[in-house]
Amino acid sequence: MTIFRTYPTEGVLTRPARRIGYDVAVFAGAAALLWVVIALVRRTDVPWTVETAAPAVSTDPGELPYYAGRSLLRMFVALGFSLIFTFVYATIAARSRRAEKVLIPLLDILQSVPILGFLSVTITGFIALFPGSELGLECASIFAIFTSQAWNMTFAFYSSLVSQARDLDEASRLLRLSRWQRFWRVDLPSGMIPLVWNGMMSFGGGWFFLTASEALSVNNHNFALPGVGAYVAAAGDAGDLDKVLLAVGVMILMVVGVNLLFWRPLTAWAERFRLEDSGAVQAPRSLTLELLRRSSVPHSLGGFAGRLVYPLDRAMAVFGRAERPLRDSAARTRAGDWVFGVVVGALVGYGALRAVAYIGTTIGFGEIGHALLLGLATFARVVVLIVVATVVWVPVGVWIGLSPNVSRLAQPVVQILASFPANFLFPIFTAALLATGIGLDIGGILLMALGAQWYILFNVIAGASAIPNDLREAATNLRLPPMLRWRKLIAPAIFSSYVTGGITAAGGAWNASIVAEVVSYHGTTLTATGLGAYIRDATADGDAGRILVGVIVMSVYVVAMNRLLWRRLYAIAQRRYSLA
Repeated sequence: MTIFRTYPTEGVLTRPARRIGYDVAVFAGAAALLWVVIALVRRTDVPWTVETAAPAVSTDPGELPYYAGRSLLRMFVALGFSLIFTFVYATIAARSRRAEKVLIPLLDILQSVPILGFLSVTITGFIALFPGSELGLECASIFAIFTSQAWNMTFAFYSSLVSQARDLDEASRLLRLSRWQRFWRVDLPSGMIPLVWNGMMSFGGGWFFLTASEALSVNNHNFALPGVGAYVAAAGDAGDLDKVLLAVGVMILMVVGVNLLFWRPLTAWAERFRLEDSGAVQAPRSLTLELLRRSSVPHSLGGFAGRLVYPLDRAMAVFGRAERPLRDSAARTRAGDWVFGVVVGALVGYGALRAVAYIGTTIGFGEIGHALLLGLATFARVVVLIVVATVVWVPVGVWIGLSPNVSRLAQPVVQILASFPANFLFPIFTAALLATGIGLDIGGILLMALGAQWYILFNVIAGASAIPNDLREAATNLRLPPMLRWRKLIAPAIFSSYVTGGITAAGGAWNASIVAEVVSYHGTTLTATGLGAYIRDATADGDAGRILVGVIVMSVYVVAMNRLLWRRLYAIAQRRYSLA
């Protein structure tokens, strides 16, 4: 006899009907998203030339929804390229001892190069790549946003790889996984939590530089792309605070929507990759993630992708197996290392000679001393920012990361605050400075902090939330006093995450100085004494010699700080405070 299970029909939908409802909702959302993306992409390839380029966008409030869509599209395209760059760059740096000696210092330099430095070099090439089309300027804008996102994500993923648990490393080699299998089944899952949190922070960093990437002033030419950042710049130049506040409101809706529909589900999903013996007391939840889990669409797509795994693994076996240990303390210097060092040294020396020759024949070497003195002023602001951010946000980050109830309420607020582009408030802040008479030399510290302090907070939250529950329970059972708990558990556990946050916050502060040391409102411009203002003025004037000097000096400051402080702290974190 066949027995059919019945479901209650009064007041609630049946389970199959609810499953169909979830499927319809997912299909409708995906179709709407695809339609919006196609509509936005079709409007990017329009006729455009340098001579006919508009210096500013329209400040008509009716254009704001379209501008918001264009800005969001640029942000997510840049995030995709940043993710690909992170996977390739960080994996090579962590797996190759020779490459690490070049790639990590190079990453320090890339992080220190300001966004305008990249733009001044690349924008002409992108425009030439797509002659007569606005697509070249779009690529330049996306590349600028990419440079504000990629470095932090790469540092975070590299840190998770080099501090990977030793038993995972040994298991990967014992199971004879290929390099492809190891990356997708061991490396990426073990680094998923810090990657997601730092990706969220990098996305916020992209918002911060949205104005600089959409309203461009390079080589004495002004360019503006349709976007919220360019809208704010145009409204600020016109002195229209009402439209600035309207754009701020639209920006808040965008940030809340992105966090609700994208980052919140992603952070909740990433909890499945936590490495610990005991489960979390209260796992983070997301309505969007629940909808996707109850729909059969993701399961069907996952099943289809799963059938491609085995053939793909076989095809990628040509890259070999991950047979060498991640950390080999017995590694010795070989003849190939000397050859590699000589080749790299020759390339660096050749580049340095070309730069010296160019500076000597254009602006003279005396400009370097002037830029170094200006760099001291910016360096002082960066140090003050890091110290204050450490004192304020480390305890707050630990409090949020260790308490599930607090984390559930505070994480969305922190995500929104960190994602909101503080430079959208610069016109209002500039008006306040003009009214109070406070100089930008002091006010610039606050502006830089608005864009850089969140790196420390996010990394500390990620580090604190990643502390295994069995260690927390052991500390509770031992009844450790608060100070002893901090010394023996919390501080060692979050140390690596804090160093990652500190190094990216310092680099972000140097980059933020470009937009924080020169602010304007309604025809009035305030300028602080510093290297950021120097590079900003040189870029606006199209002075390639001064741009080169400014970028080199800023790179020297950042690399020196990383070598003398942050890299030594990284070594201590790997040697003494690894949970491996």
